[in-house]
Amino acid sequence: MLINHRLSFPLLAALVGLTIASHAADLVAPPPAPTGEEKGIWGAIAYSPGDGRHGFFWGADKRQEAEDIALKYCENADGAGCRVVEVFRNHRHWDDDDGTGFPYEHCAALSVGKSRGAATPFWGAASATTRREAEDKATAQCGGEGKECKIREWVCT
Repeated sequence: MLINHRLSFPLLAALVGLTIASHAADLVAPPPAPTGEEKGIWGAIAYSPGDGRHGFFWGADKRQEAEDIALKYCENADGAGCRVVEVFRNHRHWDDDDGTGFPYEHCAALSVGKSRGAATPFWGAASATTRREAEDKATAQCGGEGKECKIREWVCT
């Protein structure tokens, strides 16, 4: 078998170069894979508009845990149409931004108004960095004083 030395040397050099380059890449640590984990201390409010029942929970390590427990408390209060209406979280540490874009708002509130013959009452739920802001936002969503909205529940982490 005849080997063309003019072609084989560059080919051999290229193969050696690729092998060395691939091993050099192994020495550089790959970036950590995103976990998708949303950090913080979680809270949630669940509400059943048809019968006015509600439930809340705060202090969960995971968002789903806060939602599930708030929903369970609403259902345990005989809420027939319970659903999670607000989710919020607080910093566990001041430098734990997880890059998800979900805000760190420490408080949430549920405001409920008079139904005046409507099938379901007026209501609003909101979160904010302070209790007062959360209450004001929830009351505005409910319809304000014109709908006789009152804070039914508030919670801060």
